[in-house]
Amino acid sequence: MKRRQLFAGVAGLAASTLLLAACGTGPTPASAPTPTEDPSGSITFWSSLAGMDKVAEAFNASQDKIKVSFETIPNGANGGYAKLSTAITAGNGPDVSTIEYPQLPQFVSNGQVVPMDGLINQSVTVDKLTDETKALVQFGDKTFGLPYDAAPMIMWYRKDMLAKAGVEVPKTWDEFEEAGKKLKAVQPGAYLASFNPNEVAASAGLAWQAGASWFGTEGDSWKVGINDEATKKVATYWQKLIDQKIVKVSQAYSDEWSLDLANGTVVGVVGANWSATGIQKRTEASGQKGRWIAAELPNWGSEAGAFYGGSSFNVTKSSKNPAAAAKFIEFLTTNPEAIKARGNTGSAFLAFPGLTPVAQQAYDASYFGNDIYGVFNKAYGTITPGWQWGPNWDSTNTALKDAYGKLTTGGTIREAVDTAQTATVDGLKQSGLSVTQ
Repeated sequence: MKRRQLFAGVAGLAASTLLLAACGTGPTPASAPTPTEDPSGSITFWSSLAGMDKVAEAFNASQDKIKVSFETIPNGANGGYAKLSTAITAGNGPDVSTIEYPQLPQFVSNGQVVPMDGLINQSVTVDKLTDETKALVQFGDKTFGLPYDAAPMIMWYRKDMLAKAGVEVPKTWDEFEEAGKKLKAVQPGAYLASFNPNEVAASAGLAWQAGASWFGTEGDSWKVGINDEATKKVATYWQKLIDQKIVKVSQAYSDEWSLDLANGTVVGVVGANWSATGIQKRTEASGQKGRWIAAELPNWGSEAGAFYGGSSFNVTKSSKNPAAAAKFIEFLTTNPEAIKARGNTGSAFLAFPGLTPVAQQAYDASYFGNDIYGVFNKAYGTITPGWQWGPNWDSTNTALKDAYGKLTTGGTIREAVDTAQTATVDGLKQSGLSVTQ
């Protein structure tokens, strides 16, 4: 763990400097506000996460010094981040925001969220987190939010279909390919999984697991590697699976994708802990209870994992009461009563130690054919250290989605990552940043 701490600290410090430099001609980087020993007053809280209205109500009922007003906003894919960014820039944003990990560096570089150091009790919050979860919200010696969930990337399979193909749960990606071939031999119309063009974060997770480094620093420059060697290996592999019809190209959450899961056309899902609810929703009507299991991702020869999804809570630059905002964020992310208040929101896996069992009590996992939380725990323990999200995830995300749109008309994943590399580098240079490749 010491090696991981050293690596994360050095990389984070350099990235922090460059994130703040990313403001360029933009807003002045936000500085840490002065802490208040016993904060009070009113604050606003924006989130797209289900059940957060109940958490705000529970916090309000637990004390009488701070009053939280909650507002539901759209998720990022439906304009939530645009609304949040515009409001913060105009000075009328919320005190507390909800920002996913890939998008957080962009809000940091734009000076739209403030460091929470001095506002939070480090010993009972940040210090209890793993290095890998700290790295999601820390840049150098500053903490720009507290992590809520820490979503380990995993595979979901129809165990009955694996048995029909005569294969065990694949431990390596080579075994995954062989399992797919054997499945096709006994069920020609079936696919072992799907490749989802609209889930770029899944592509990032698969590259992360393979040892890729999409963003890093080299001296005073950003180093961009969307098409680095590890990513090219992953791209070539998944293209082969597509070409062999072992996996099917389809948009995640679409009617087609949902039907494929329901009728057994697709018998595996590249997902995370939070995928459980969606799988159950799409398959229970077709009598698949007990047939789905969770499993660790196949690997490239040694144990490795990645995060896929997850959110942080942050104090925005427009907050008029940052101390009260930080107090509420501590409650949101570390207090079991906050998790109880939110109720059943699916198979949550939370960043703060001891909270996942609380969330687990509200979720009935009996639909699945194995101990899914045991798998989550194992996967969480294999996260590959050193991953850094870049200062403008929107550019990379958009470029890859657009390029993936050509996969069904002759395009390839290798071409897509090359396109995204060029678009990301060009975008950073247009922002006045120094970039190396």
